[in-house]
Amino acid sequence: SELKTAPEYMFRDRNGTAVRFSTFEGKVVVVNLWAMWCAPCRTEMPSLARLAELYAGRDLVVLPVNVDTGPDSIADATSFIDVHEPLPFYNDPEFRLPFVFPGKGKMPQTILLDRRGRIRAAFAGEADWSSAEARALVDALLAEPG
Repeated sequence: SELKTAPEYMFRDRNGTAVRFSTFEGKVVVVNLWAMWCAPCRTEMPSLARLAELYAGRDLVVLPVNVDTGPDSIADATSFIDVHEPLPFYNDPEFRLPFVFPGKGKMPQTILLDRRGRIRAAFAGEADWSSAEARALVDALLAEPG
């Protein structure tokens, strides 16, 4: 079947600059949709940070996108992600991304995009993203040509 491309939906980086998934084309991207009100989202963040550390310098981007809304909630989320280096802060202030991916609103939601920006795997719920199974999935995508 035809692989679906990640939506060309605009979200924001730490400075408020608009970003799209196509910005990361050429890299394997682990998109993690999370919120401060979601306990499992916060629980899995250290494993996402570990995954980013394990693949530093390779063509992998671990892309946590926070979906909290309102300035106070976004400030709390920014402080939280800063404790989980080397993860960057991105935000979807309209809280729409969880509904345009296969998880249809479930949280947390993690989507793996290949180098061409196509959705290759999607998982809803808490996971250990630094586990051998997760690394095998990432390694398989990294081994594919762009």
